[in-house]
Amino acid sequence: MWSREVDGLTLTFRLAGINNQNFLMRDEQTGSFWQQISGLAISGPLKGKQLQLIHSDELTLATWRAEEPQGTALKDVAEFEKNYAPKNWDVRMAKQPVVKSAAEKGIADRDLMLGIRAFGAARAYPYQQVLSQKLVQDRIGSESVLLLVGSDGTSVRAFRNSAGADFYRLDPPKAGGVLMMDAASGSEWNFKGCAVEGKAKGTCLEPVPMLKDYWFDWKHYNPQTTVYSLPKGR
Repeated sequence: MWSREVDGLTLTFRLAGINNQNFLMRDEQTGSFWQQISGLAISGPLKGKQLQLIHSDELTLATWRAEEPQGTALKDVAEFEKNYAPKNWDVRMAKQPVVKSAAEKGIADRDLMLGIRAFGAARAYPYQQVLSQKLVQDRIGSESVLLLVGSDGTSVRAFRNSAGADFYRLDPPKAGGVLMMDAASGSEWNFKGCAVEGKAKGTCLEPVPMLKDYWFDWKHYNPQTTVYSLPKGR
């Protein structure tokens, strides 16, 4: 999710084309072209300008509703519903060929990854592996991070673990949405990355932006990315 504000202008974007199956946008105000995945203007008067990232999460509706009971949702526009992607869009796309393959040993082009670009590095986490592991503790660049799967078994959030604390997953979750506990203080933490019981109560981990993307696309725009694998012996 990107802010529309650039140099005092509020930009209005339209679909301009597809580049290697990645969305290209054109703003109406200057005619500049922007890349969806990076928020970077790649041609036009604003070439080189960068849209500001707005943190967002990809959650199931049930999980979001539980956290934001007063939240509102954007409804479909009835007159354009026939043009929206069908509900099985992801199933159909998984079978489509790619323009430029990035397949390598054990990784197919359309494997879903959770990509993180932060702390001077890029790292990809196989989505299905994260769902299976439920709690991933790792390093990106100079920082410790953790990826936490929600109690719905589908939603995932990433956090910066600046203190380098060791966490372990509580399975099944405890009442009140408590999903993990830190080994140092025994404090209990929820899916928002906040401690709700124990010495650390009231403390929240810093969210880290994360993108769910096909491997071929992530690799194309992050050629130096590394890929997480389950530590040996686990």
